[in-house]
Amino acid sequence: MTAAPVRTRWEEQRSFDELGRPLRDVTFCVVDLETTGGSVGDGDRITEIGAVKVRGGEVVGEFQTLVNPHTSIPPFIAVLTGITNGMVADAPPISSALPAFLEFARGSVLVAHNARFDVGFLQHFARELDLSWPDFEVVDTVKVARRVVTRDEAPNHKLSSLARVFRSGTTPNHRALADARATVDVLHGLMERLGSLGVHTLEELQTYSSKVAAAQRRKRHLADRLPHAPGVYLFCDERSRVLYVGTSKDLRRRVRSYFTASETRTRIGEMVRLASSVTGIECATPLEAEVRELRLIAEHKPSYNRRSRFPEKVTFVKLTREPWPRLSLVKKVLDDDADYLGPFSSRASAESCLAALHETFPIRQCNDRFGRQPSRSACVLAEMGRCLSPCDGSVDADTYAAVVRQLRDALLRDPDDVVELVNEKMTALADEERFEEASVHRDRLASFVRAAARTQRLTSLTRCPELVATRRDDEGRWAVHVVRHGRLAAAGVIPAGADARSYVDQLRASAETVVPSIGPLPAATAEESERILRWLELPGVRLVEIEGEWTCPVRGAGRPSPTNLTA
Repeated sequence: MTAAPVRTRWEEQRSFDELGRPLRDVTFCVVDLETTGGSVGDGDRITEIGAVKVRGGEVVGEFQTLVNPHTSIPPFIAVLTGITNGMVADAPPISSALPAFLEFARGSVLVAHNARFDVGFLQHFARELDLSWPDFEVVDTVKVARRVVTRDEAPNHKLSSLARVFRSGTTPNHRALADARATVDVLHGLMERLGSLGVHTLEELQTYSSKVAAAQRRKRHLADRLPHAPGVYLFCDERSRVLYVGTSKDLRRRVRSYFTASETRTRIGEMVRLASSVTGIECATPLEAEVRELRLIAEHKPSYNRRSRFPEKVTFVKLTREPWPRLSLVKKVLDDDADYLGPFSSRASAESCLAALHETFPIRQCNDRFGRQPSRSACVLAEMGRCLSPCDGSVDADTYAAVVRQLRDALLRDPDDVVELVNEKMTALADEERFEEASVHRDRLASFVRAAARTQRLTSLTRCPELVATRRDDEGRWAVHVVRHGRLAAAGVIPAGADARSYVDQLRASAETVVPSIGPLPAATAEESERILRWLELPGVRLVEIEGEWTCPVRGAGRPSPTNLTA
Protein backbone atom coordinates (compact mmCIF):
# COMPACT_ATOMS: atom_id res chain seq x y z
CA MET A 1 0.00 0.00 0.00
CA THR A 2 3.00 2.35 0.48
CA ALA A 3 4.62 1.63 -2.90
CA ALA A 4 2.68 4.24 -4.86
CA PRO A 5 3.66 7.36 -2.84
CA VAL A 6 7.34 6.33 -2.79
CA ARG A 7 7.35 5.89 -6.54
CA THR A 8 5.62 9.25 -7.00
CA ARG A 9 8.28 11.09 -4.94
CA TRP A 10 11.04 9.41 -6.91
CA GLU A 11 9.40 10.50 -10.16
CA GLU A 12 9.23 14.10 -8.88
CA GLN A 13 12.91 14.13 -7.87
CA ARG A 14 14.35 13.21 -11.25
CA SER A 15 17.67 14.53 -12.55
CA PHE A 16 17.84 17.89 -14.30
CA ASP A 17 17.32 16.40 -17.75
CA GLU A 18 14.70 13.84 -16.65
CA LEU A 19 15.98 11.38 -19.20
CA GLY A 20 15.46 8.33 -17.02
CA ARG A 21 17.47 6.42 -14.41
CA PRO A 22 21.10 7.59 -14.18
CA LEU A 23 23.53 4.73 -14.81
CA ARG A 24 25.39 5.53 -11.59
CA ASP A 25 22.22 4.73 -9.58
CA VAL A 26 21.38 1.43 -11.30
CA THR A 27 22.32 -1.92 -9.77
CA PHE A 28 23.49 -4.29 -12.51
CA CYS A 29 23.72 -8.07 -12.13
CA VAL A 30 26.17 -9.36 -14.74
CA VAL A 31 25.54 -13.07 -15.31
CA ASP A 32 27.23 -15.83 -17.29
CA LEU A 33 26.33 -19.51 -17.69
CA GLU A 34 28.16 -22.64 -18.70
CA THR A 35 26.01 -25.36 -20.26
CA THR A 36 26.18 -28.82 -21.81
CA GLY A 37 25.46 -27.38 -25.25
CA GLY A 38 24.15 -24.44 -27.21
CA SER A 39 20.38 -25.06 -27.34
CA VAL A 40 17.90 -25.42 -24.55
CA GLY A 41 15.49 -26.76 -27.15
CA ASP A 42 17.79 -29.76 -27.68
CA GLY A 43 17.74 -30.64 -24.01
CA ASP A 44 20.99 -28.93 -23.01
CA ARG A 45 21.39 -28.11 -19.32
CA ILE A 46 23.14 -25.54 -17.13
CA THR A 47 26.39 -26.66 -15.47
CA GLU A 48 27.53 -23.40 -13.81
CA ILE A 49 26.12 -19.98 -12.90
CA GLY A 50 28.36 -17.02 -12.17
CA ALA A 51 27.24 -13.46 -11.46
CA VAL A 52 28.66 -10.14 -10.28
CA LYS A 53 26.49 -7.38 -8.86
CA VAL A 54 27.79 -3.83 -9.44
CA ARG A 55 26.53 -0.33 -8.69
CA GLY A 56 28.20 3.00 -9.36
CA GLY A 57 31.25 1.21 -10.75
CA GLU A 58 31.79 -0.80 -7.55
CA VAL A 59 31.32 -4.55 -7.01
CA VAL A 60 28.68 -5.14 -4.31
CA GLY A 61 28.42 -8.94 -4.49
CA GLU A 62 29.33 -12.12 -6.35
CA PHE A 63 27.52 -15.41 -6.92
CA GLN A 64 28.95 -18.68 -8.18
CA THR A 65 27.75 -22.27 -8.17
CA LEU A 66 28.26 -25.40 -10.18
CA VAL A 67 25.04 -27.14 -11.18
CA ASN A 68 24.44 -30.87 -11.50
CA PRO A 69 22.86 -31.24 -14.97
CA HIS A 70 21.81 -34.85 -14.31
CA THR A 71 23.17 -35.70 -17.73
CA SER A 72 26.62 -36.44 -19.10
CA ILE A 73 28.74 -33.43 -20.13
CA PRO A 74 29.97 -33.91 -23.72
CA PRO A 75 33.76 -34.36 -23.94
CA PHE A 76 34.34 -31.29 -26.11
CA ILE A 77 32.37 -29.14 -23.63
CA ALA A 78 34.45 -30.54 -20.77
CA VAL A 79 37.62 -29.62 -22.67
CA LEU A 80 36.30 -26.13 -23.46
CA THR A 81 35.09 -25.22 -19.95
CA GLY A 82 37.18 -27.49 -17.76
CA ILE A 83 33.97 -28.63 -16.04
CA THR A 84 33.86 -32.43 -15.79
CA ASN A 85 31.20 -34.92 -14.75
CA GLY A 86 33.07 -35.52 -11.52
CA MET A 87 33.06 -31.82 -10.63
CA VAL A 88 29.28 -31.52 -10.85
CA ALA A 89 28.40 -34.90 -9.31
CA ASP A 90 27.88 -33.39 -5.84
CA ALA A 91 26.76 -29.95 -7.05
CA PRO A 92 23.21 -28.71 -6.30
CA PRO A 93 20.54 -29.32 -8.98
CA ILE A 94 19.05 -26.45 -10.96
CA SER A 95 15.97 -26.61 -8.71
CA SER A 96 18.19 -25.31 -5.87
CA ALA A 97 20.67 -23.17 -7.81
CA LEU A 98 18.18 -21.14 -9.83
CA PRO A 99 16.06 -19.86 -6.89
CA ALA A 100 19.28 -18.85 -5.13
CA PHE A 101 20.44 -16.90 -8.19
CA LEU A 102 17.06 -15.20 -8.66
CA GLU A 103 17.15 -14.04 -5.06
CA PHE A 104 20.69 -12.72 -5.56
CA ALA A 105 19.69 -10.83 -8.74
CA ARG A 106 16.32 -9.55 -7.53
CA GLY A 107 15.85 -5.80 -7.99
CA SER A 108 18.72 -5.40 -10.44
CA VAL A 109 19.11 -5.05 -14.19
CA LEU A 110 20.44 -8.23 -15.78
CA VAL A 111 23.51 -7.90 -18.01
CA ALA A 112 24.92 -10.68 -20.17
CA HIS A 113 27.16 -11.03 -23.18
CA ASN A 114 24.71 -12.49 -25.73
CA ALA A 115 21.84 -12.17 -23.30
CA ARG A 116 19.46 -14.12 -25.53
CA PHE A 117 21.46 -17.28 -24.72
CA ASP A 118 21.97 -16.84 -20.97
CA VAL A 119 18.59 -15.30 -20.15
CA GLY A 120 16.87 -17.80 -22.45
CA PHE A 121 18.32 -20.72 -20.46
CA LEU A 122 17.37 -19.12 -17.14
CA GLN A 123 13.81 -18.38 -18.23
CA HIS A 124 13.38 -21.89 -19.62
CA PHE A 125 14.28 -23.56 -16.35
CA ALA A 126 12.22 -21.05 -14.38
CA ARG A 127 9.20 -22.13 -16.41
CA GLU A 128 10.14 -25.80 -16.05
CA LEU A 129 10.35 -25.41 -12.27
CA ASP A 130 7.20 -23.24 -12.13
CA LEU A 131 9.20 -20.37 -10.63
CA SER A 132 7.99 -16.80 -10.91
CA TRP A 133 10.37 -14.94 -13.23
CA PRO A 134 11.08 -11.41 -11.90
CA ASP A 135 10.38 -8.59 -14.31
CA PHE A 136 14.06 -8.09 -15.13
CA GLU A 137 15.22 -5.42 -17.55
CA VAL A 138 18.10 -6.74 -19.66
CA VAL A 139 21.20 -5.14 -21.20
CA ASP A 140 23.07 -7.16 -23.81
CA THR A 141 26.72 -6.09 -24.04
CA VAL A 142 27.03 -7.72 -27.47
CA LYS A 143 24.30 -5.48 -28.90
CA VAL A 144 25.76 -2.35 -27.31
CA ALA A 145 29.29 -3.23 -28.46
CA ARG A 146 28.14 -3.69 -32.05
CA ARG A 147 27.03 -0.07 -32.03
CA VAL A 148 30.19 1.27 -30.37
CA VAL A 149 33.23 -0.90 -31.12
CA THR A 150 34.37 -0.76 -34.74
CA ARG A 151 36.05 -3.50 -36.78
CA ASP A 152 39.24 -1.45 -36.69
CA GLU A 153 39.38 -1.95 -32.93
CA ALA A 154 38.38 -5.63 -32.77
CA PRO A 155 37.94 -8.36 -35.39
CA ASN A 156 34.64 -9.39 -33.80
CA HIS A 157 32.47 -8.75 -30.74
CA LYS A 158 33.27 -11.89 -28.78
CA LEU A 159 33.86 -11.42 -25.07
CA SER A 160 37.56 -12.29 -25.40
CA SER A 161 38.05 -9.64 -28.11
CA LEU A 162 36.20 -6.93 -26.18
CA ALA A 163 38.05 -7.80 -22.96
CA ARG A 164 41.29 -6.96 -24.78
CA VAL A 165 39.86 -3.72 -26.19
CA PHE A 166 38.80 -2.51 -22.74
CA ARG A 167 41.84 -4.00 -20.96
CA SER A 168 39.82 -6.17 -18.64
CA GLY A 169 41.56 -7.27 -15.45
CA THR A 170 40.09 -10.76 -15.98
CA THR A 171 40.77 -12.98 -18.98
CA PRO A 172 37.65 -14.87 -20.12
CA ASN A 173 38.20 -18.63 -19.82
CA HIS A 174 34.75 -20.18 -20.31
CA ARG A 175 34.11 -20.38 -16.58
CA ALA A 176 31.00 -18.56 -15.44
CA LEU A 177 32.35 -16.25 -12.72
CA ALA A 178 35.52 -15.29 -14.62
CA ASP A 179 33.50 -14.51 -17.74
CA ALA A 180 31.01 -12.49 -15.68
CA ARG A 181 33.89 -10.46 -14.20
CA ALA A 182 35.25 -9.81 -17.70
CA THR A 183 31.79 -8.75 -18.84
CA VAL A 184 31.67 -6.23 -15.96
CA ASP A 185 34.84 -4.62 -17.31
CA VAL A 186 33.39 -4.57 -20.83
CA LEU A 187 30.16 -3.00 -19.52
CA HIS A 188 32.05 -0.27 -17.70
CA GLY A 189 34.21 0.35 -20.76
CA LEU A 190 31.16 0.73 -22.97
CA MET A 191 29.48 3.03 -20.45
CA GLU A 192 32.58 5.24 -20.21
CA ARG A 193 32.77 5.55 -23.98
CA LEU A 194 29.07 6.28 -24.37
CA GLY A 195 29.14 8.82 -21.55
CA SER A 196 31.20 11.12 -23.73
CA LEU A 197 28.44 10.86 -26.33
CA GLY A 198 25.74 12.02 -23.93
CA VAL A 199 24.44 8.60 -22.85
CA HIS A 200 23.92 8.83 -19.08
CA THR A 201 20.79 6.78 -18.34
CA LEU A 202 19.74 3.16 -18.47
CA GLU A 203 17.12 3.94 -21.12
CA GLU A 204 19.71 5.56 -23.37
CA LEU A 205 22.16 2.71 -22.86
CA GLN A 206 19.54 0.12 -23.80
CA THR A 207 18.54 1.96 -26.96
CA TYR A 208 21.71 3.75 -28.06
CA SER A 209 22.66 3.66 -31.73
CA SER A 210 25.36 5.58 -33.51
CA LYS A 211 23.00 5.65 -36.47
CA VAL A 212 20.68 8.12 -34.75
CA ALA A 213 21.33 11.46 -36.39
CA ALA A 214 22.40 14.46 -34.31
CA ALA A 215 19.40 16.41 -35.60
CA GLN A 216 17.13 13.65 -34.34
CA ARG A 217 18.79 13.68 -30.90
CA ARG A 218 18.35 17.43 -30.64
CA LYS A 219 14.59 16.99 -30.77
CA ARG A 220 14.52 15.46 -27.29
CA HIS A 221 13.25 18.77 -25.95
CA LEU A 222 9.88 18.06 -27.62
CA ALA A 223 9.13 15.72 -24.73
CA ASP A 224 10.12 18.13 -21.96
CA ARG A 225 6.59 19.24 -21.07
CA LEU A 226 5.04 15.78 -21.16
CA PRO A 227 4.07 14.21 -17.82
CA HIS A 228 5.36 10.98 -16.30
CA ALA A 229 1.88 9.47 -16.54
CA PRO A 230 -0.10 7.10 -18.73
CA GLY A 231 -1.62 8.63 -21.80
CA VAL A 232 -1.54 9.18 -25.55
CA TYR A 233 1.03 11.13 -27.55
CA LEU A 234 0.65 12.66 -31.01
CA PHE A 235 3.61 13.54 -33.24
CA CYS A 236 2.69 16.47 -35.51
CA ASP A 237 4.48 18.19 -38.38
CA GLU A 238 5.02 21.91 -38.85
CA ARG A 239 1.48 22.26 -40.26
CA SER A 240 0.00 20.56 -37.17
CA ARG A 241 -0.94 17.46 -39.13
CA VAL A 242 -0.87 14.33 -36.99
CA LEU A 243 1.89 12.00 -38.17
CA TYR A 244 1.73 9.26 -35.55
CA VAL A 245 -0.29 8.35 -32.46
CA GLY A 246 0.98 6.10 -29.69
CA THR A 247 0.30 5.22 -26.08
CA SER A 248 2.50 4.66 -23.05
CA LYS A 249 2.41 4.23 -19.28
CA ASP A 250 5.02 7.01 -19.08
CA LEU A 251 4.54 9.65 -21.77
CA ARG A 252 7.75 11.59 -21.28
CA ARG A 253 10.04 8.58 -21.11
CA ARG A 254 8.44 6.94 -24.15
CA VAL A 255 8.55 10.03 -26.35
CA ARG A 256 12.18 10.76 -25.40
CA SER A 257 13.12 7.26 -26.55
CA TYR A 258 12.23 8.21 -30.13
CA PHE A 259 15.07 10.75 -30.12
CA THR A 260 17.71 8.64 -28.36
CA ALA A 261 16.88 5.10 -29.45
CA SER A 262 18.14 2.92 -32.21
CA GLU A 263 14.87 3.10 -34.12
CA THR A 264 15.09 0.24 -36.60
CA ARG A 265 11.75 0.99 -38.25
CA THR A 266 12.56 3.10 -41.27
CA ARG A 267 9.09 4.67 -41.40
CA ILE A 268 9.24 5.80 -37.77
CA GLY A 269 12.71 7.27 -38.23
CA GLU A 270 11.34 9.23 -41.16
CA MET A 271 8.37 10.34 -39.06
CA VAL A 272 10.62 11.66 -36.29
CA ARG A 273 12.59 13.71 -38.81
CA LEU A 274 9.35 15.33 -40.00
CA ALA A 275 7.94 15.96 -36.52
CA SER A 276 8.04 19.48 -35.11
CA SER A 277 5.86 19.01 -32.01
CA VAL A 278 4.51 16.33 -29.71
CA THR A 279 1.21 16.64 -27.87
CA GLY A 280 0.46 14.50 -24.83
CA ILE A 281 -2.97 13.64 -23.49
CA GLU A 282 -2.79 12.37 -19.93
CA CYS A 283 -5.19 9.54 -19.10
CA ALA A 284 -6.41 8.22 -15.79
CA THR A 285 -5.77 4.58 -16.66
CA PRO A 286 -3.86 2.56 -19.27
CA LEU A 287 -7.18 1.29 -20.69
CA GLU A 288 -8.38 4.83 -21.24
CA ALA A 289 -5.09 5.55 -23.03
CA GLU A 290 -5.55 2.53 -25.31
CA VAL A 291 -9.09 3.58 -26.17
CA ARG A 292 -8.12 7.20 -26.81
CA GLU A 293 -5.32 6.01 -29.06
CA LEU A 294 -7.77 4.00 -31.19
CA ARG A 295 -10.19 6.91 -31.45
CA LEU A 296 -7.45 9.41 -32.39
CA ILE A 297 -6.01 7.09 -35.03
CA ALA A 298 -9.48 6.62 -36.54
CA GLU A 299 -10.07 10.40 -36.45
CA HIS A 300 -6.75 11.63 -37.86
CA LYS A 301 -5.71 8.57 -39.89
CA PRO A 302 -1.99 9.35 -39.39
CA SER A 303 0.10 8.11 -42.28
CA TYR A 304 2.74 6.51 -40.01
CA ASN A 305 0.30 4.33 -38.08
CA ARG A 306 -0.21 1.02 -39.84
CA ARG A 307 -3.12 -0.35 -37.83
CA SER A 308 -6.58 0.85 -36.75
CA ARG A 309 -6.73 3.72 -39.27
CA PHE A 310 -9.88 2.60 -41.03
CA PRO A 311 -12.23 0.90 -38.53
CA GLU A 312 -15.09 1.68 -40.89
CA LYS A 313 -13.67 -0.61 -43.57
CA VAL A 314 -15.17 -3.87 -42.35
CA THR A 315 -17.32 -6.66 -43.77
CA PHE A 316 -20.21 -8.61 -42.24
CA VAL A 317 -21.85 -11.90 -43.12
CA LYS A 318 -25.60 -11.29 -43.18
CA LEU A 319 -28.42 -13.80 -42.94
CA THR A 320 -31.20 -12.02 -44.76
CA ARG A 321 -34.85 -11.73 -43.74
CA GLU A 322 -36.88 -12.71 -46.79
CA PRO A 323 -39.15 -15.60 -47.85
CA TRP A 324 -36.11 -17.71 -48.81
CA PRO A 325 -33.22 -16.34 -46.68
CA ARG A 326 -29.62 -16.41 -47.89
CA LEU A 327 -26.17 -15.38 -46.74
CA SER A 328 -24.48 -12.32 -48.19
CA LEU A 329 -21.47 -10.08 -47.57
CA VAL A 330 -22.32 -6.50 -46.62
CA LYS A 331 -20.43 -3.40 -45.49
CA LYS A 332 -22.98 -2.03 -43.03
CA VAL A 333 -25.41 -3.28 -40.42
CA LEU A 334 -28.96 -2.09 -41.06
CA ASP A 335 -31.93 -1.89 -38.72
CA ASP A 336 -33.70 -4.66 -40.65
CA ASP A 337 -34.00 -7.45 -38.03
CA ALA A 338 -31.50 -9.58 -39.96
CA ASP A 339 -28.73 -11.58 -38.27
CA TYR A 340 -25.12 -10.49 -38.73
CA LEU A 341 -21.76 -12.15 -38.13
CA GLY A 342 -18.68 -9.99 -37.80
CA PRO A 343 -17.19 -7.52 -38.27
CA PHE A 344 -14.36 -8.97 -40.36
CA SER A 345 -11.32 -6.77 -40.89
CA SER A 346 -10.86 -8.14 -44.42
CA ARG A 347 -13.22 -9.32 -47.10
CA ALA A 348 -11.06 -12.41 -47.65
CA SER A 349 -11.66 -13.68 -44.11
CA ALA A 350 -15.39 -12.99 -44.48
CA GLU A 351 -15.45 -14.99 -47.72
CA SER A 352 -13.61 -17.84 -46.00
CA CYS A 353 -16.19 -17.91 -43.23
CA LEU A 354 -19.02 -17.76 -45.77
CA ALA A 355 -17.58 -20.78 -47.58
CA ALA A 356 -17.56 -22.80 -44.34
CA LEU A 357 -21.22 -21.97 -43.75
CA HIS A 358 -22.24 -22.84 -47.31
CA GLU A 359 -20.48 -26.20 -46.99
CA THR A 360 -22.58 -26.99 -43.93
CA PHE A 361 -25.98 -25.52 -44.75
CA PRO A 362 -27.38 -26.04 -48.29
CA ILE A 363 -29.28 -22.78 -48.50
CA ARG A 364 -29.34 -20.87 -51.74
CA GLN A 365 -26.30 -18.87 -52.81
CA CYS A 366 -27.84 -16.83 -55.62
CA ASN A 367 -28.64 -13.14 -55.21
CA ASP A 368 -32.08 -13.33 -56.84
CA ARG A 369 -35.18 -12.21 -54.99
CA PHE A 370 -37.78 -14.97 -54.80
CA GLY A 371 -41.44 -14.77 -54.09
CA ARG A 372 -43.03 -17.31 -51.79
CA GLN A 373 -43.67 -19.63 -54.74
CA PRO A 374 -40.71 -19.32 -57.14
CA SER A 375 -40.74 -21.14 -60.44
CA ARG A 376 -37.50 -21.14 -62.37
CA SER A 377 -34.78 -23.62 -63.31
CA ALA A 378 -32.28 -24.97 -60.82
CA CYS A 379 -28.63 -23.94 -60.83
CA VAL A 380 -25.48 -26.07 -60.93
CA LEU A 381 -25.22 -26.07 -57.12
CA ALA A 382 -28.59 -27.80 -56.91
CA GLU A 383 -27.40 -30.47 -59.33
CA MET A 384 -24.32 -30.97 -57.13
CA GLY A 385 -26.49 -31.40 -54.03
CA ARG A 386 -25.15 -28.23 -52.41
CA CYS A 387 -28.43 -26.26 -52.55
CA LEU A 388 -31.96 -27.22 -51.53
CA SER A 389 -33.10 -25.46 -54.70
CA PRO A 390 -36.16 -23.47 -53.66
CA CYS A 391 -36.09 -21.83 -57.09
CA ASP A 392 -37.67 -24.85 -58.82
CA GLY A 393 -39.85 -26.01 -55.92
CA SER A 394 -37.53 -28.86 -54.85
CA VAL A 395 -37.98 -27.94 -51.18
CA ASP A 396 -40.99 -26.69 -49.25
CA ALA A 397 -40.92 -23.56 -47.13
CA ASP A 398 -41.04 -25.40 -43.78
CA THR A 399 -38.05 -27.63 -44.58
CA TYR A 400 -36.04 -24.67 -45.83
CA ALA A 401 -36.97 -22.65 -42.74
CA ALA A 402 -35.76 -25.49 -40.50
CA VAL A 403 -32.33 -25.40 -42.16
CA VAL A 404 -32.23 -21.62 -41.76
CA ARG A 405 -33.04 -21.99 -38.05
CA GLN A 406 -30.10 -24.37 -37.70
CA LEU A 407 -27.88 -21.86 -39.49
CA ARG A 408 -29.06 -19.01 -37.26
CA ASP A 409 -28.39 -21.14 -34.19
CA ALA A 410 -24.85 -21.85 -35.43
CA LEU A 411 -24.25 -18.11 -35.94
CA LEU A 412 -25.62 -16.95 -32.61
CA ARG A 413 -25.38 -19.83 -30.14
CA ASP A 414 -23.85 -23.20 -31.06
CA PRO A 415 -21.24 -23.67 -33.85
CA ASP A 416 -20.95 -27.44 -33.39
CA ASP A 417 -22.77 -28.39 -36.63
CA VAL A 418 -20.28 -26.40 -38.71
CA VAL A 419 -17.27 -27.59 -36.71
CA GLU A 420 -18.22 -31.27 -36.91
CA LEU A 421 -18.99 -31.29 -40.63
CA VAL A 422 -15.85 -29.38 -41.65
CA ASN A 423 -13.72 -31.55 -39.36
CA GLU A 424 -15.13 -34.65 -41.04
CA LYS A 425 -14.16 -33.25 -44.43
CA MET A 426 -10.65 -32.38 -43.20
CA THR A 427 -10.19 -35.88 -41.81
CA ALA A 428 -11.33 -37.50 -45.06
CA LEU A 429 -9.03 -35.31 -47.13
CA ALA A 430 -6.10 -35.96 -44.79
CA ASP A 431 -6.68 -39.71 -45.04
CA GLU A 432 -6.40 -39.34 -48.82
CA GLU A 433 -3.23 -37.23 -48.31
CA ARG A 434 -4.92 -34.22 -49.88
CA PHE A 435 -3.37 -31.96 -47.28
CA GLU A 436 -3.58 -28.70 -49.20
CA GLU A 437 -7.34 -29.08 -49.63
CA ALA A 438 -7.66 -30.02 -45.96
CA SER A 439 -5.80 -26.85 -44.97
CA VAL A 440 -8.27 -24.76 -47.00
CA HIS A 441 -11.14 -26.24 -44.99
CA ARG A 442 -9.19 -25.70 -41.77
CA ASP A 443 -8.73 -22.01 -42.57
CA ARG A 444 -12.39 -21.63 -43.42
CA LEU A 445 -13.42 -23.25 -40.16
CA ALA A 446 -11.02 -21.09 -38.16
CA SER A 447 -12.45 -17.95 -39.81
CA PHE A 448 -15.97 -18.99 -38.86
CA VAL A 449 -15.19 -19.93 -35.26
CA ARG A 450 -13.22 -16.72 -34.65
CA ALA A 451 -15.99 -14.61 -36.16
CA ALA A 452 -18.74 -16.37 -34.22
CA ALA A 453 -16.84 -16.02 -30.94
CA ARG A 454 -16.12 -12.36 -31.65
CA THR A 455 -19.73 -11.59 -32.53
CA GLN A 456 -21.09 -13.35 -29.46
CA ARG A 457 -18.64 -11.59 -27.11
CA LEU A 458 -19.27 -8.15 -28.63
CA THR A 459 -23.03 -8.65 -28.63
CA SER A 460 -23.04 -9.66 -24.97
CA LEU A 461 -21.29 -6.42 -23.99
CA THR A 462 -23.35 -4.30 -26.37
CA ARG A 463 -26.58 -5.46 -24.73
CA CYS A 464 -25.54 -3.84 -21.42
CA PRO A 465 -26.72 -0.20 -21.17
CA GLU A 466 -24.17 0.28 -18.39
CA LEU A 467 -21.44 -1.72 -16.73
CA VAL A 468 -19.14 -0.39 -14.01
CA ALA A 469 -16.05 -2.38 -13.07
CA THR A 470 -12.95 -1.80 -10.97
CA ARG A 471 -9.54 -3.41 -10.56
CA ARG A 472 -6.56 -2.77 -8.31
CA ASP A 473 -3.55 -1.70 -10.39
CA ASP A 474 0.13 -2.48 -9.81
CA GLU A 475 0.47 0.50 -7.48
CA GLY A 476 -2.41 -0.57 -5.25
CA ARG A 477 -4.90 1.98 -6.59
CA TRP A 478 -8.41 1.09 -7.76
CA ALA A 479 -9.04 1.92 -11.43
CA VAL A 480 -12.71 2.34 -12.34
CA HIS A 481 -14.26 2.15 -15.81
CA VAL A 482 -17.81 2.91 -16.91
CA VAL A 483 -18.83 1.08 -20.09
CA ARG A 484 -22.07 1.80 -21.93
CA HIS A 485 -23.21 -0.31 -24.86
CA GLY A 486 -19.65 -1.51 -25.42
CA ARG A 487 -18.12 2.00 -25.36
CA LEU A 488 -15.82 3.38 -22.66
CA ALA A 489 -17.84 6.26 -21.20
CA ALA A 490 -15.60 7.21 -18.26
CA ALA A 491 -12.39 6.19 -16.49
CA GLY A 492 -10.84 7.19 -13.21
CA VAL A 493 -8.78 6.17 -10.19
CA ILE A 494 -10.25 6.31 -6.69
CA PRO A 495 -8.14 8.84 -4.72
CA ALA A 496 -6.48 7.66 -1.54
CA GLY A 497 -8.80 8.12 1.44
CA ALA A 498 -11.85 8.89 -0.73
CA ASP A 499 -15.20 7.20 -0.26
CA ALA A 500 -15.27 4.58 -3.04
CA ARG A 501 -19.07 4.52 -3.40
CA SER A 502 -19.29 8.28 -3.66
CA TYR A 503 -16.46 8.43 -6.21
CA VAL A 504 -18.06 5.77 -8.43
CA ASP A 505 -21.41 7.59 -8.31
CA GLN A 506 -19.75 10.85 -9.36
CA LEU A 507 -17.90 9.12 -12.18
CA ARG A 508 -21.13 7.58 -13.47
CA ALA A 509 -22.90 10.94 -13.30
CA SER A 510 -20.17 12.63 -15.35
CA ALA A 511 -19.78 9.78 -17.86
CA GLU A 512 -20.48 10.21 -21.56
CA THR A 513 -24.07 9.64 -22.68
CA VAL A 514 -24.01 6.74 -25.12
CA VAL A 515 -26.78 5.94 -27.58
CA PRO A 516 -27.03 2.25 -28.55
CA SER A 517 -26.00 1.33 -32.06
CA ILE A 518 -28.00 -0.64 -34.61
CA GLY A 519 -28.35 -4.39 -34.17
CA PRO A 520 -25.42 -6.26 -32.59
CA LEU A 521 -22.90 -3.47 -33.18
CA PRO A 522 -21.31 -1.87 -30.11
CA ALA A 523 -21.57 1.89 -29.76
CA ALA A 524 -17.82 2.01 -30.47
CA THR A 525 -15.50 0.30 -32.92
CA ALA A 526 -15.18 -3.44 -32.52
CA GLU A 527 -11.50 -2.99 -31.64
CA GLU A 528 -12.33 -0.62 -28.78
CA SER A 529 -14.95 -2.99 -27.36
CA GLU A 530 -12.50 -5.90 -27.60
CA ARG A 531 -9.89 -3.91 -25.65
CA ILE A 532 -12.52 -3.29 -22.98
CA LEU A 533 -13.46 -6.97 -22.92
CA ARG A 534 -9.84 -7.99 -22.46
CA TRP A 535 -9.61 -5.66 -19.47
CA LEU A 536 -12.89 -6.93 -18.02
CA GLU A 537 -11.62 -10.50 -18.28
CA LEU A 538 -8.39 -9.80 -16.36
CA PRO A 539 -7.97 -11.52 -12.99
CA GLY A 540 -9.08 -9.32 -10.12
CA VAL A 541 -11.73 -7.28 -11.97
CA ARG A 542 -14.80 -6.62 -9.84
CA LEU A 543 -18.21 -5.70 -11.20
CA VAL A 544 -19.64 -2.76 -9.25
CA GLU A 545 -22.82 -2.11 -11.21
CA ILE A 546 -24.43 -3.73 -14.23
CA GLU A 547 -27.59 -2.84 -16.09
CA GLY A 548 -28.85 -5.58 -18.36
CA GLU A 549 -27.27 -9.01 -18.79
CA TRP A 550 -23.65 -9.67 -19.67
CA THR A 551 -23.76 -13.27 -20.83
CA CYS A 552 -22.53 -15.50 -23.64
CA PRO A 553 -24.13 -18.74 -24.93
CA VAL A 554 -23.11 -21.81 -22.90
CA ARG A 555 -22.26 -23.66 -26.12
CA GLY A 556 -21.02 -20.56 -27.91
CA ALA A 557 -18.00 -20.36 -30.18
CA GLY A 558 -15.84 -18.82 -27.48
CA ARG A 559 -16.01 -21.78 -25.11
CA PRO A 560 -13.02 -24.11 -24.65
CA SER A 561 -13.39 -27.03 -27.02
CA PRO A 562 -11.45 -30.20 -27.79
CA THR A 563 -12.30 -29.79 -31.45
CA ASN A 564 -9.23 -30.05 -33.64
CA LEU A 565 -8.83 -27.00 -35.86
CA THR A 566 -5.29 -27.81 -36.97
CA ALA A 567 -5.81 -31.07 -38.80
